[in-house]
Amino acid sequence: MAKSFQVPNFYRSDIISAVKKSRQLQDPRKKDLTPTVLDFGLVRVKLARHFGFCYGVENAVEIAYKALSENPDKRIFLLSEMIHNQNVNDDLQGRGIQFLRDTGGRTLIPLSELTPDDVVIIPAFGAALEVEKELTDIGLDIEKYNAVCPFVEKVWKKSEQIGNKDFSIVLHGKRFHEETRATFSRAYQNAPTVVVKDLKETKDLIDVILGNKSTEFFYERFANRFSEGFNPEIHLQKIGVVNQTTMLASETEAIADLIKQAIVAKNGASAFADTKDTLCYATNENQQATHRLIEDGADLAIVVGGYNSSNTSHLVELCEEKMETFFIKDANEMMSLTRLNHFVWERQQRMLAVNWFPRDLIGKRPINLILTAGASCPDSLLEQVLMKIFSLLPQEELRPMQEIIEELG
Repeated sequence: MAKSFQVPNFYRSDIISAVKKSRQLQDPRKKDLTPTVLDFGLVRVKLARHFGFCYGVENAVEIAYKALSENPDKRIFLLSEMIHNQNVNDDLQGRGIQFLRDTGGRTLIPLSELTPDDVVIIPAFGAALEVEKELTDIGLDIEKYNAVCPFVEKVWKKSEQIGNKDFSIVLHGKRFHEETRATFSRAYQNAPTVVVKDLKETKDLIDVILGNKSTEFFYERFANRFSEGFNPEIHLQKIGVVNQTTMLASETEAIADLIKQAIVAKNGASAFADTKDTLCYATNENQQATHRLIEDGADLAIVVGGYNSSNTSHLVELCEEKMETFFIKDANEMMSLTRLNHFVWERQQRMLAVNWFPRDLIGKRPINLILTAGASCPDSLLEQVLMKIFSLLPQEELRPMQEIIEELG
């Protein structure tokens, strides 16, 4: 039986819970990726088979609120954001938790201000080894409220295993994302390590592996993304690939396959370490469900999640390839059927969309709308978005919400 976490009820949703319960009863093995359709008549909302809080996020949220309840008279600090969701982080701060650093690693509160009596929570992304050492040197217990995702820890263990076999490590991730910083700090303890962000950078690395690009090119192209002492002439002979768990799973696989082809061609099959088991199941499930959602077709898509959430931005990326897509953090971004604030991840900018909803189709045919969420988005936010859409449409032409919920069984 799957573990059940004690997540605060205000993050839950009666509607979304009914949807998930219905799908679990129909498909307990999670093999059916077809979307759930909530047919309101004017609008058919298509929900992905998998979305929202994953195992690692629920674990982290439970630990954070447990720390609050168990330490009412102590100062409580988070190393950085617990997860990449503004609503969750705002609530934790509102209850007194202070952040030591921002998501870019910049200091908000110097560690020198902490004492052994304080409580420090390690977030889901983990922490770099050098940061952990600073905290333990102060006398802080960093294990009691360690909220690191087990799947992130799995990547750490895999990097250690392949490093101990004299393989170098290629880490697919965003170099200054909290998780990648934490993984990089562990990987280079065990092996020479270099970070690649995408397929384009991977192809440049392969040119170095095959001798088509120079050592000087490597040092310039991958500046600040390789471990100290990395020598491409020596350390690109035997390679294993690991990943930041929130990257596109299909891209990690493509990167590993390209590097494998190059390494095997140059040095034989034994020079490449198979590391596909480091792909996060939740990231993979959410992305596969989004692919199936897109295949089902829609007029537009709304993706809900934190604007600095890597896994959410990848869901947006997938949807944008096929249809008009809006990335919003919560229902407050939806002002009317003509005005909506959304985040354009390519520009890293929040923008106003005018006439975003296809009002010209109202009454002519059902409007198909995709709705999904990132792994750090509470079900309650998705419900609020659903209810906001419902409230903006002509009420007399909509089927009652309660009737839809009852149909789910």
